Amino acid sequence: MTNNQVSSIDGKADEIEFIDLSHYFKVIKRAMWRILALSLALTTLVALISLTLTPQYSAKVSILIAAEQSNVLSINEVYGLDSNRRGYFETQYEILRSRQIAARVVDRLNLQDNEYFNSDIQQEEQQSSSWWDDTKTAIKSSLPFLPQEEVVEETEDEVAQRRREYAIMLLMDRTQILPMYHTQVVEIAVQTPNAKLSADLANNIADVYIENYLVAKLEMTEKATKWLNESLQGLRANLDESERKLAEFDESKQLVNINGVGSLASDELQQLSDQLIEAQVALKRNQAIYEQVNQQGLSETELASVPEVLNHPSIQSIKTEEVLAQSKVSELREVYGPKHPVMIAANAELSSIQLSLTQQIGRLVSGITSEYRSTEAKVKALQKDFSEARADFRALSSLENQRKAMQRDLDINQQLYDSFFTRLKETDQLDGFESTHARILDEAKPPLYASAPQKRLIVMIAFVLSMGLGVTLALVLDAINSGIRSSEDVERKLAQRMLGIIPWQVHRKKHDLSLRHYFDPKQHMFSEAVRTLRTGLQLLNLDRLSQTILVTSSVPEEGKSTVSINLAFALGQLEKVLLIDTDLRRPTIAKQFSLPGFQPGVSNVVSGSHSLEECIVTDEESNIDILCAGTLPPNPQELLASNKFAELMQELRKNYTHIIIDSAPTLAVSDAIIVSKQCDSLVYVVRADHTSDKTIKNGLSRYIEIGQRIDGIVLNQVDIKKANHRDSYSGYYDQYGYNNYQNSDNKS
Repeated sequence: MTNNQVSSIDGKADEIEFIDLSHYFKVIKRAMWRILALSLALTTLVALISLTLTPQYSAKVSILIAAEQSNVLSINEVYGLDSNRRGYFETQYEILRSRQIAARVVDRLNLQDNEYFNSDIQQEEQQSSSWWDDTKTAIKSSLPFLPQEEVVEETEDEVAQRRREYAIMLLMDRTQILPMYHTQVVEIAVQTPNAKLSADLANNIADVYIENYLVAKLEMTEKATKWLNESLQGLRANLDESERKLAEFDESKQLVNINGVGSLASDELQQLSDQLIEAQVALKRNQAIYEQVNQQGLSETELASVPEVLNHPSIQSIKTEEVLAQSKVSELREVYGPKHPVMIAANAELSSIQLSLTQQIGRLVSGITSEYRSTEAKVKALQKDFSEARADFRALSSLENQRKAMQRDLDINQQLYDSFFTRLKETDQLDGFESTHARILDEAKPPLYASAPQKRLIVMIAFVLSMGLGVTLALVLDAINSGIRSSEDVERKLAQRMLGIIPWQVHRKKHDLSLRHYFDPKQHMFSEAVRTLRTGLQLLNLDRLSQTILVTSSVPEEGKSTVSINLAFALGQLEKVLLIDTDLRRPTIAKQFSLPGFQPGVSNVVSGSHSLEECIVTDEESNIDILCAGTLPPNPQELLASNKFAELMQELRKNYTHIIIDSAPTLAVSDAIIVSKQCDSLVYVVRADHTSDKTIKNGLSRYIEIGQRIDGIVLNQVDIKKANHRDSYSGYYDQYGYNNYQNSDNKS
């Protein structure tokens, strides 16, 4: 076989790696009746088991959990409830599932004494005293090396407690909390074998849950009242202590109205501050004037030109009189002489005015000095008063701060006391008030029908699952089945063409098929299958002559010799045919044709001990020639690989139209591979449901490696009944009319 042929086979092998759904459908179709039988059996078994199950009745009670509490008084802090959070409802659901609720229901209804809630405990107690336990105890006691179990006898209280715990556990297991989506409603479902018991349990769980809240609220109220009373006594003592300290402080400091005194001191200090500022301003002004008029070396004229002196009203008045007098003297000097009485009087008047000016300037300077000294003394006095007033104000401020601190302590203690006192009164008022956060919407009623087991649903599910199991088993069995069953397996697993199928024929075990079975007129199916194989070979080799045909298999017991003989019979009906047995290790052709064991054959011709005419035997009934294996040689491979064997094959080609060569199994020895080099075609026989695909592939690969052409696969010993049942080969039978022959035989 060429490299192109090898690559094409590899390509087919790659293509078949894809999931072939049609193959799986065919597998399921073939196994459908078995799948249905398995499904019906398992479904029937489940149905019978479901009939033995105890009916369970589920009762439901609906309660509404309020999102906000109806607070009569503002005491939310006492109970710590926050219903605005999502976790609030989750908390309520967990409370409903809690062991505390279940325990209270068990105690209320005495469920530990109920038959349903203590049946398992009673059975356990009965089993604990069974003969088997007594036997085990006796055996262990007789074998001291085994670990000994200490026998502990329970008291009546311990037994009662164990029954109570079991009842609590069973009730919690049988209770379901079912919140309604996007609502504040929650359903409590309880399932038991008794309808009335289920309803009673559901209603009691709801009642206990509501009562549990009221009890918890009452306990919290009592704790809050006790704590408030204890805290109130301490707060009262703190308040009294604060009032005492404040009174003692006022008494010790002789304080009547410290706020008013502080206000007066503040006003007085402010006035002194204003006066001091004004005096300091006047002092600075007088100091400047004083310093100007008391400069050393100033004449009267210079003193008169000082702005503070010049601008004084008295000085300005005298200055005016002086100017008038000087003007008068000047006018009179023009008229009178210096000694004229008028002139003398005018000069005297001027001199009097100037003297008065000098005296006035002296008095003014003296007054400025006095005013400066007076202002300076006033500033010093105001500074002293201001310092004293400031010290007094600071003292009053310190006293006021101390008193304010004491007053703050008093106010805080008073507020705390008032707040706790108010809370205590509110809590006392709630002692007799019962407001619940939940209420029952619909009470549970005894159900009319059992909620479990849902027998119809169980049976349906069992049927579906068993069908799935059957399909899975069929696919798994098909996957682990490495044999070849059909033409589909030949193409899918081996990547080879299907030449034909040979049906399995009834015959005695450990005996070969009858030699003339092909010619039996009652065996139309078998003979037609062989003729179909003959036709397939002829149609396959229309473009070239296929004179020598090698028939081989992977391992022994696959029926290659039977196929070789019957193929020779079929071809012999049309042309001149020679059947050669090249299995020089375990030959079968001579035995099949009842030839003597010393009959010469291939080995004799090749070795030269006999001529070809002496070795060839003609079967008169089938009109074919036979060349047996002959004497078994010690070196069959060397004999078949020799040039003499090749010359023998060339000589036989001249005398026969077809030469059928029966060879040894491929994987047993390499004889068939050597012989294949002298052949035009190769027919590979596979026993149905016998040889694994890996074994067949290994055999085929040996021919592919040397480039030998493989015409196809012959599927041998196919069970017709199974084939028809699983529809594996129905196409072949219908196409060639096998079934028609079979039907006609049955009719006859």
